[in-house]
Amino acid sequence: MNLSGMVYRPPYEADSLLLQVTKGCSHNKCTFCYMYPDVPFRVCPMNEIIEDLDEAEISCPDVKRVFLEHGDAFVLSADRLKEIAEAIHSRLPQVQDIAMYASIQNIKHKTDEELLELRACGINGLDIGVESGLDEALQYMNKGHTAAEAKEQLLRLSNAGYDYSFNTILGCGGADRWKENAEATAELINAVQPHLLFIGSLHASPGCRLYTDMKNGTFKECTIGQLLDEQELLISELELKDTIYFGSHPSNLVPMQAYLPKHKEEMIHIIQKTRRQMRHRLDEYPLRAGEGSILNR
Repeated sequence: MNLSGMVYRPPYEADSLLLQVTKGCSHNKCTFCYMYPDVPFRVCPMNEIIEDLDEAEISCPDVKRVFLEHGDAFVLSADRLKEIAEAIHSRLPQVQDIAMYASIQNIKHKTDEELLELRACGINGLDIGVESGLDEALQYMNKGHTAAEAKEQLLRLSNAGYDYSFNTILGCGGADRWKENAEATAELINAVQPHLLFIGSLHASPGCRLYTDMKNGTFKECTIGQLLDEQELLISELELKDTIYFGSHPSNLVPMQAYLPKHKEEMIHIIQKTRRQMRHRLDEYPLRAGEGSILNR
């Protein structure tokens, strides 16, 4: 497949066919993001997409899931997405789901009828960077939506029959507002009941505004102890009916995969055990490497 530049995908899309339909991210303004700093956003021509699908028809005819690249492919119009879905199904008849990154604004710009039509085309499993339920954190992170807007649009998705990943980032409120961030985020998650909850912790790499703000002290990051406290509080406040918790990202102090509410108490116990084990380092800051992986875990 002719994928250009750095390619990102959710960990659980490891077995999916990656199909490039856009380049870059249409928003590309999040304070913490360094994924596409030098990639101007553009829509890939259909002939390029068809060429890749013709190749996939030969090389992997039995693939069951396709993930559309790059940053927020759901920004495409409903008509273009339907055209892509039709091209996929005509060449790869075993495909059951067509997933992609999406933003709250991407959803907002589609009608209820369009959402239903896209779902009928096999589009599902949207991976959505909500990040926080705290408006002050969302504003600083320059997400382009409020918590109320996120709630409204995610409920529209659910009403149209979508399963989606609600992505959230521990530490978005900084050292001073970790408690408020956990409580507000849990409230939003409870309101929308996502199929999957993806958890990471805030980290910054050179090239994004957050990195500069952390270096000059404008943004005060959470300590190890605060990240553990926030994770425990968030999980304690969750009241979910049937959600997959995917917290195995290397940026997390306590990597976990579980089901909520089934494993809730076990998860809290693991965090508390980790806190005891790290009691002499709770006031330290996480020492990070690539992809935000924590070295002093």
